[in-house]
Amino acid sequence: MVDYLSKVLYVLTGSRKSLIFLLLIFIFTSILEAFGIGLVGPFISLASNPESIQSITVLDWAYRRSGFESPQQFIPIVGFIIIAIFCIQSLLYFISQTYIYRYTHQQKSRLISRLLKAYLDAPYTFYLKQNTANIIKNIISETNVFTQGCLLALLLFMTNGIVVGALIGLMAYSSSLLLVMILGILVPTFLLFNKLGHRFKRWGRTQSETQREMIRTINHGLGGLKETRVIGCEVYFENQIDRQARQYARAATLSQAASILPNIFIKTSLIVFVVLFVSLFHIFFTESEQDLTAVMGVFAVAAVRLIPASSQFISSMAKMRTSSHALDMLYLDLKEIEKREVHNRLESLSNSTAKVAVKPGNQYGKPLSFANQIELLNVTYSYPEASEPSLDQISFKIKKGESIALIGKSGAGKTTLVDVILGLLELESGDIKVDGVSIYDNLRSWQNLVGYIPQSIFLTDDTIERNIAFGVPDNQIDQGRLYKAIKAAQLEELVEQLPDGIKTEVGERGVRLSGGQRQRIGIARAIYHEREILVLDEATAALDNETESRVTEAINSLAGTKTLIVIAHRLSTVENCDRVYMLDKGRVVKSGSYQEVVLEG
Repeated sequence: MVDYLSKVLYVLTGSRKSLIFLLLIFIFTSILEAFGIGLVGPFISLASNPESIQSITVLDWAYRRSGFESPQQFIPIVGFIIIAIFCIQSLLYFISQTYIYRYTHQQKSRLISRLLKAYLDAPYTFYLKQNTANIIKNIISETNVFTQGCLLALLLFMTNGIVVGALIGLMAYSSSLLLVMILGILVPTFLLFNKLGHRFKRWGRTQSETQREMIRTINHGLGGLKETRVIGCEVYFENQIDRQARQYARAATLSQAASILPNIFIKTSLIVFVVLFVSLFHIFFTESEQDLTAVMGVFAVAAVRLIPASSQFISSMAKMRTSSHALDMLYLDLKEIEKREVHNRLESLSNSTAKVAVKPGNQYGKPLSFANQIELLNVTYSYPEASEPSLDQISFKIKKGESIALIGKSGAGKTTLVDVILGLLELESGDIKVDGVSIYDNLRSWQNLVGYIPQSIFLTDDTIERNIAFGVPDNQIDQGRLYKAIKAAQLEELVEQLPDGIKTEVGERGVRLSGGQRQRIGIARAIYHEREILVLDEATAALDNETESRVTEAINSLAGTKTLIVIAHRLSTVENCDRVYMLDKGRVVKSGSYQEVVLEG
């Protein structure tokens, strides 16, 4: 339980004080409720025999100072006091429960934002072993499971635990036999559900894993809808998701069915024990019928509250077990991201010879001044757990306005080198400098200089305008820059032909556009954001010859005004580059002009 609570508190970083406030409210309302219920027994005794007020010390003291002439006149006052206590307690209970629900929903909202920020800020290597279906599941599904199954269940567990404890104390004060009977019901139920804890955890893990697989299957089936439809493999994905859905349904049914057992068991057992209590009262006790009526009055009122409180207490424990897998998933992801952030901070403070750690702060500073050249100095990088470096002592210079090409076989290190230049991968050793200043002094400022145009452009299901001004709010889009970018990317003709112009929806992943049009929107995006350095990663590899020619023409028109770093599979696309670097096994094995490297090579 301590480990579980520590994980919950870690996920709730920044919101712990509210839990203490909630706990104090629970304690106060529970004590007030138990006190009100405790007055019911004496009130019933007093109502049935007003003269018995002398045997009740507190009431006798209050009666003597009230100035009433007879106990009968004092009885309504006691009744109104009890009513007031219950009304106040009910109001406080409503307020506390409302606060609980507000608190849990606020935590869900904050957790979703925190997770998305953590995933967006996570190092690029984090995604080398993560599936987006799992990340989507964590943000959308597991946050809901955490807030409803972990946090809300934990709060209800504490709330009802305090209520049950207070009521058991009251019953112990009223009748020892009553206490034994109540404990005879609650303790076995609690022990049984505690023993079933591993099953609840297994059911929760099954629900989590099947949800992830369902999201993954949907992504695969709908993400490649053309291929799915043409190949005719719809049944394959339907069978996959049907199998996962049935497993999820079975696990959810078992966990939910098991969670209602405490309420059924406790209600049935209480009825049985009430009958036994009344039957055995005269055998084992010599008290009068009036005493039995008072005790049963307390028991009746207490049972009305005890049944739901005790069943919720045990059910909450079951929900916490079922949701523990979701808690573990969120905890491990946040812990891993935090560990990487701490590692980066420590690296930034170290005096290692590599000097490549990113300095904290200044994440949104002004771009670096780029007037002369970019210099790669002995750049070395190895992927985690790789036996050989992917980049090995690479050094060269790129002058401002120059265009260079990176060529080589698959696995030569071209894409890895580009990822390092983009600041996505942290160097093992070496440095990258702009006009003599390391880019790692302020990585964000360096990235403000760079535009990236991959082989497959990511387009949102939105307008051409918003896809070019990617990430910019509508009221901040500069129309002058927008049309300048459209012209530079040779998109004017396309925009003029469309009925809604730049307001035309491109569809999910740009499905309503051709491959060449998508690539030119990618180029326009980089130009709109005024990036001085454009990195083109196989930007024309998936295009036909005619479309490639038009995209290449758009790229070549930028030569001299932009610094270009081009990864190319088709060597014909790099013949206009100023320099060509051939890579093999993470090293530059040849460099020079297109004539020297390609034609004479």
